[in-house]
Amino acid sequence: MADQDSTQQEFTPYVSSNEPQSEVTLRAIILGALISIIFGVGNAYIGLRYGMTVSASLPAAVISMAILRGIFSRASVLENNMVQTIGSAGESLAAGVIFTFPAFLIWEAHNTMGINEIFHLGGLEVVALSLLGGAMGIFLMIPLRRYLVEKEHGKLKFPEGTACAEIIVAGDKGGTRAKTVFWGIGFGAIYKALMAGGLLWNEFPTKDLKFKPMDGGVIGLDSTPALLGVGYIIGPRIAALMLAGAVLGYLGVAPLAKFIGLDYLLSKGPAGMLPDEVTNAFIRDQIIKYIGVGAVSIGGFVSLIKSFPTIIQSFATGFRQIVKRGSKEDRQVHRTQKDLPMSTVLIGTLLVIVALWVYPGTNINILAIALTVVFGFFFIVVAARIVGIVGSSSSPVSGMTIATLLVTSLVLASFGIAGAVGMVTAMTVGAVVCISVCLSGDIAQDLKTGYLLGATPRKMQMMEFVGLAASALTMGMVLFLLVDTYGIVPSAEHPEPLLAPQANVMAAVVQGILGGELPWEFIIAGGMIALAVEFLGVSSLPFAIGLYLPLDLSTPIMCGGLLALMVRKTTKDLGRYKIREQKGVLFGSGIVAGDALIGVGVALLLYMSDKISFFAPYKDFVGRHSAESYFGAPWGDILSLSAFGILMIIFWHFTRHNKNEI
Repeated sequence: MADQDSTQQEFTPYVSSNEPQSEVTLRAIILGALISIIFGVGNAYIGLRYGMTVSASLPAAVISMAILRGIFSRASVLENNMVQTIGSAGESLAAGVIFTFPAFLIWEAHNTMGINEIFHLGGLEVVALSLLGGAMGIFLMIPLRRYLVEKEHGKLKFPEGTACAEIIVAGDKGGTRAKTVFWGIGFGAIYKALMAGGLLWNEFPTKDLKFKPMDGGVIGLDSTPALLGVGYIIGPRIAALMLAGAVLGYLGVAPLAKFIGLDYLLSKGPAGMLPDEVTNAFIRDQIIKYIGVGAVSIGGFVSLIKSFPTIIQSFATGFRQIVKRGSKEDRQVHRTQKDLPMSTVLIGTLLVIVALWVYPGTNINILAIALTVVFGFFFIVVAARIVGIVGSSSSPVSGMTIATLLVTSLVLASFGIAGAVGMVTAMTVGAVVCISVCLSGDIAQDLKTGYLLGATPRKMQMMEFVGLAASALTMGMVLFLLVDTYGIVPSAEHPEPLLAPQANVMAAVVQGILGGELPWEFIIAGGMIALAVEFLGVSSLPFAIGLYLPLDLSTPIMCGGLLALMVRKTTKDLGRYKIREQKGVLFGSGIVAGDALIGVGVALLLYMSDKISFFAPYKDFVGRHSAESYFGAPWGDILSLSAFGILMIIFWHFTRHNKNEI
């Protein structure tokens, strides 16, 4: 590949436009669809439990190379690219789904404003809205490709897309990247199976602090392997910001709240509640959660505001590009410059709009359709540009969705559409826009990868729909399987439910505007904390996420960040450092995938134990998995910390093994 800083005219892709190579093959479609489903399922689980997802493009490319080369001996670069194009769609869809749809389930669990009388979210609704939102994102991104990917080549780096292209090229030349990913998957899966399936050690070794002046605080560590991998991938700075937010919330605000707000807390509990029964978890549910909602909301908005120069430029240039499409000046004949025709884009977008309008049960009227199209187009342009600058992982999708929900809720309220009807309408608009934005960012990165490799854009755009469909058809089942198994709100059956932080924030925003049922004092306080962090010159969004999530989730992420820092500090040679860093990212991605797959597998076993008598004994065995390990206290905690430490040592070993190549 040519240097990415070259101009468009000087750029030569890895595969020439005149060089014939197979791209779309049956095996590529099948393998890509399977990877899309696997990473969609995995990210749905990780996102619902921990509030974060991991990019699938890199591991999808590596797995594709390993399987195609291992089983079929040889595969073309462009065929590998098509597999990762299809495979990465699942992760993007999962993010859009778990950020929004659980909000409906949270409302249904509480029957907020009588929502159960007018609406019930089912698997069919999840599949249909996922397909429609994803299709809108893909269609509206297509006209922007030539400007963002080609004409801005050298200016927009598209970090994930460029890295993925480099890995595919390196794989074509030889390397051992795939082994690293599969080792990570193996270790992550074995660890998770022993912990969550075999209950050999506690998953949450935590301890409430009962001594003055820290009464109400908590210390702990979630020993889930995926969080170690996530921490390494996001790096020490973001991990430290998350831990800082958690320390403020659970070792600062919580003890203070119990000291000066004990009467308020007791009034929120059951009758006769004693001060000793006010645990850290109770304080979180009554106070810290709402402070976190405010902080995350403001953090998302600030991220959006920082992107305004890019937003304005993207909107203007994207609109000009659509107007110019089809002109004689704009026509291109090379294979590497052929998109789906504009007629297909316009007709497809129109069909999506009509389908949203006529779809029953979601209260989508003309006003809501207009809001969906306006916000969808605007934020798709924004997201595509932002991922070109900072990458998909740093794109403020939640901030854009919150902005959509806020304006949509205010507009609906001004037209007298409030209560449960307004909530369903606003969240449906938000879900479609969020999924559209997630898919547009994914296809932008994929198209950059294809541009660098010499792929055919039209074929990649068609295959994005394959990846979307494969993942969407399973996403509803996975969502309800996880919610049925782990719960979505605290209850006697599920005392530690799925956290779903983004969905909780979005549910709170809509409910607060259309229902007025929120403790705004805490939410505003959280917003002010986020602003104060911004004034210090620090990004407030990761800090706010740490403040919202339990402390025991931030500690293992920090451990992963420290591993990344140690790799950086102990490797003086820049070339060797890049090799070790990439190896760590691949191993960490594997750990995340292995953890997630076993987590979903355990959830499936628990689900089947209710339906099939053969599996019933397993549920009896796993029934106390959230409270105590097989060995009981204190050995469960000791084994948990020991196992996590061993996993860190293994991780460290893999970053330093095979120093000359990965």
